[in-house]
Amino acid sequence: MKSRNLILIIILILVSGCVGYSSTGVLGTGVSIAMDPRTIGTQIDDSLMKKNLRTKLILMNKGYLLNVKTKVLDGRIFITGKVDTVEEKLKITKLGWEIKGARSVKNDLKIKEEFNFKQTAKDVLITSQLRTALITNKKIKSANYDIDTYKKIIYIYGISQNEEERAEVINEAKQVLDVEDVVTSIFLVEDLRVIKN
Repeated sequence: MKSRNLILIIILILVSGCVGYSSTGVLGTGVSIAMDPRTIGTQIDDSLMKKNLRTKLILMNKGYLLNVKTKVLDGRIFITGKVDTVEEKLKITKLGWEIKGARSVKNDLKIKEEFNFKQTAKDVLITSQLRTALITNKKIKSANYDIDTYKKIIYIYGISQNEEERAEVINEAKQVLDVEDVVTSIFLVEDLRVIKN
């Protein structure tokens, strides 16, 4: 009976490894593997870099689990969120550069202020409006973009198929009500080191 249960568990683990074409991709990179123009190898490298950085951040301070977000695209590390001091921001930037394979580190961390429910709700609304606009726009592959909003400033990270798609994403972001600025790190497929054939 025990060996039968053990075999069943092993089969479930193996089968669950075959599932994963979700909106966050097999490795949770935020971009669906089927839509992502990066090679599987590059996606795996980026995912491993992200997991490595997240682990180091959490070991440094458990509060970073909720307050700091990371994204890795083609070896480029993007960090957003909130920290208590400038020193923490600098330490996190240094940590990003210490990740093996890092080509660049963009740190958009903000220094925490008093919690403002109204501002937080507004930021969530702005993010939701932009996400909806990207999904409904037929010229944009919305799965290729991550969006963060902080104090009415939208941060967009992703990969565009061409310059027209990139311009369309930026245009959609600028049309969202109450947006003060749009900060983009959108790469073109042709800018990636290795591209799927």
